[in-house]
Formats: sequence, structure tokens, C-alpha cells
Amino acid sequence: MTIEEQETNPTRPPVERHPWHRFVALGDSYTEGIGDPEPRSIGGFRGWADRAAEELSYGQSDFAYANLAVRGMVLQEILDRQLEPALALKPDLTAMSGGGNDVVFHRGDPDKLAEKMDSAVGLLAGTGGTVLLFAAPDWGNTPVLGQTRGRLAIFNEHLHRIGMRHHAVMVDLWCLPALHDARMWDRDRLHLSPLGHHAVAVATLDALGVPHSLKTLQPRPVLSHGWKQARADDLVWARQYLFPWVLARLRPHPVESLAAKRPQPGPVFGLGRPGPFPPDHPAGTDLPDPAGHPAAEGNFRHLGTAAPEDAEAEGEVA
Repeated sequence: MTIEEQETNPTRPPVERHPWHRFVALGDSYTEGIGDPEPRSIGGFRGWADRAAEELSYGQSDFAYANLAVRGMVLQEILDRQLEPALALKPDLTAMSGGGNDVVFHRGDPDKLAEKMDSAVGLLAGTGGTVLLFAAPDWGNTPVLGQTRGRLAIFNEHLHRIGMRHHAVMVDLWCLPALHDARMWDRDRLHLSPLGHHAVAVATLDALGVPHSLKTLQPRPVLSHGWKQARADDLVWARQYLFPWVLARLRPHPVESLAAKRPQPGPVFGLGRPGPFPPDHPAGTDLPDPAGHPAAEGNFRHLGTAAPEDAEAEGEVA
């Protein structure tokens, strides 16, 4: 008997695939989903946390998900703005990510950042729920950003130690081979692309030991360029993306004007399964019929979603 049949069989209760019922994600742009645009998703971005929540919700009617992450926040802002609200929501699964903006753009001290993270994870773990931690990816081959590699590695080692101390589940992005491919990153090279967010969602669900329908996707091959073209591309990238983004991060920004996309736990809605949307959300009206968006065979099939573009799944173009 399939899970779907069990859910519709009045004589048997649904089979739960995992022990969690309330998932709350904290963090910055990485957890908010920047780089994975989807107009019909709440906030206009999907991201790895939404993708993982979609899978976690399947077969568990009471599953609720909140995402408190806000782009651009440094660790102290995450702790000041998100930690107390997260604890008030009483999650039994929490994703805690932060500190990358401090290390990469503010030359933050990884030892001092680790002290703050240790205290925060201790509070979250003290509620009895499961805490997810994420070791930062290796940006060693990225121009300019590669200079922060040593500090990121130190911060990652601290995170591993913190995870062991508080029995957290670690998702080690530094050791995730898929993220070494440039196509897993947005054109700004600072945020994950849809393929990258998909890969992190897979890694997260695997770390939790949760059965899921997400396939490992391989980017379609692209033509290689010589080193001169590569250096020219680096200069264009730095001028169009890196320098403007760094300047924006260095300037004081009113964090009060930034809002979380899912501040309250609620049902999960993914691509092809729109709503409910806030009244002022641009995707709240005149949405295409989800039936007009066929699912990729075997991939997100129960969510009515398609695989990310520019990818191949198990030898088939998705």
C-alpha cells in the first residue's frame, strides 16, 4: 500500500515519515532563498528551506513551517531579531544559519562569532527540539571572496564543535561536491542558484535521514572558455555584482524595514501549489492554473513541481 493510499484509507492512520511537526528557519539571504526566484512563492523566493519544508510536510497534515530569515543580516542582527521569535514559536526542528556575512564582508572574528552562535544553539537545543547547523561552502576558487577562505574554515570548525556539544545535525556545505560547480551559484556568485538551493535541500533532508523524492541533478554541460575570457568574466562580475553588493552591506541599513517572508508557522505551499498569499503580494491574484504546470516525472511529483532549469536528473533532461 502506498503512502497516498494509506492517507485515504479510513481504517489506518497516516504513516509519519519523521518526528517533526514544526520547522522554523533562521538566517540571512541564504536561508531566505535569494537566488531562487519564484513569483508564486511567498516573498517571491523559494530556496532550500522552502524546498526541504515541502518534502517534510508530505504525508504529515499538521506540519507547519516558518522562515524568519532576512537578507543581509549579520549574526548579531539574526540573534536580536529572530532568536526570541523562533523560541516563541516552539519548533521541534530549527535551522540556524548565520555569520557568513560577518566573516566575508565585515572581517568578523570567527572565534567571537562562534561564542555567540554557541549560546544561541544552546538555547534552541535546550527546548528539546532538533537543531540544524550549516558549515559554509568553500569559496576558495572565487576571486576576492577566496581571501576569506581561512576565516571561514575556522568558523566551520567551531560550528562542528558547537554541533557536537549540543547534539545538532550538521549539513556540511564545505564538503558538498555539487557546490564546487559554478552553475550551482547565481550570476552574482554570492548566492545559490535554483540548482544550488536544490542541492542544499537534498543535503539537508539526507542529513536528517528523511525519505524524499528529490533527485540529484546534474547541470547541463556548458562550453569552456580560455583563461583570458575567464578573467574578463571575473572583471565584469566584480563591477556588476561584487562591488555594489559589498558597498550596500557596508552602509548602515534599517533592519526594521526588512520583514521575514513567513513569520508564522503555517502549511507549506510550493511551486504549482500557490497561496495563501498576503493581500499585497504580487502573486496573490491572477495565478496560472497549477494544472498547466506538469510535474517532472518522479521529481516533486506530489507537489506538482518541476526540477530546476539547466539540469539533468538521472540521465534525463528535467
